[in-house]
Amino acid sequence: MQRKEIGGMACLVLTAMIWGFAFVSQVQGMASMSPLFFGATRFTLGALSLIPLLWFRRRGIAEQERRRRESNECPTVTLGNGITVAMPKCLGNPVVVSVICGIVLFTASTVQQYGILYSGSAGRSGFITALYIVLVPLAGMFLGKKANKRLFLCVLIAVVGLYFLCFTGSEGAMSFGRGDFLVFLCAFAFTGHILCVDHYVQKVDGIALSCVQFAVMMVLSTVCAFTFETVDFAALGECTFYILYIGILSSAGGYTLQILAQKDGDPTVVSLLLSLESFFAVVCGAIILHERMSGREYLGCALMLTAVLLSQLPEKTADAAEPQKK
Repeated sequence: MQRKEIGGMACLVLTAMIWGFAFVSQVQGMASMSPLFFGATRFTLGALSLIPLLWFRRRGIAEQERRRRESNECPTVTLGNGITVAMPKCLGNPVVVSVICGIVLFTASTVQQYGILYSGSAGRSGFITALYIVLVPLAGMFLGKKANKRLFLCVLIAVVGLYFLCFTGSEGAMSFGRGDFLVFLCAFAFTGHILCVDHYVQKVDGIALSCVQFAVMMVLSTVCAFTFETVDFAALGECTFYILYIGILSSAGGYTLQILAQKDGDPTVVSLLLSLESFFAVVCGAIILHERMSGREYLGCALMLTAVLLSQLPEKTADAAEPQKK
């Protein structure tokens, strides 16, 4: 394994740790602030904190843009049937790409924010969000990526784990609340973001992509907050630490590390390492929020983690399985 790959994996594990602890910040922060206003604040901090890095990388970004324009390449996407489809030329523009990633990530983060608000559990939300580990390779099948044969077994195990985690009433009574459902939906949105970044990250500077996507999220969150919510600026003083953590470390730091690490990583492996956020979310929820889950819920977490790990085991190839002939 090359040093660059090891560095990328370390960045992804660090990102997972940062995001795992961010679940607690979201639970605590939204005790005082509305979800969209909380999002507007964190994304504003995320965008502003990346401006100095953007300034230092301005020459490299300008050179990369000059080469892109000289190549005059038309962006394409390969579907699962092997057919390569040409996309509109505007989808090769770094600004357009960053805006698309920003819209996708805004959708994922906002849905997750409301889901955590209604569920109130950092650990539970972390594990449901981690379902993107199974969704990424499934979605990749439609983009020409071969799926591991055991993937469908992993989906089944993950669904059973989700049942034990969320259907916790007597005799398996329904306790899959709207918060759980929203967090479940956000897993699909995060899947879209991982695949979107994977498709464009080789063509766009990582810092520029991260900064512009946060600027887009900042605008969308601010407009939606003032349109659909009652904004209370006094609440900022009650959760300053959580806002600073999730705005600078989780948003600017975490998502930028993800983008930079994905330059040299397979999206399926990336999703595996990022799914460790669920483990850190449970640990942090237990230590800081004193959250306790039942044995049934821990069984659900264990099954989902099993599905996560099993889906990433290397598959034996025909060459490896056949003994060498002398």
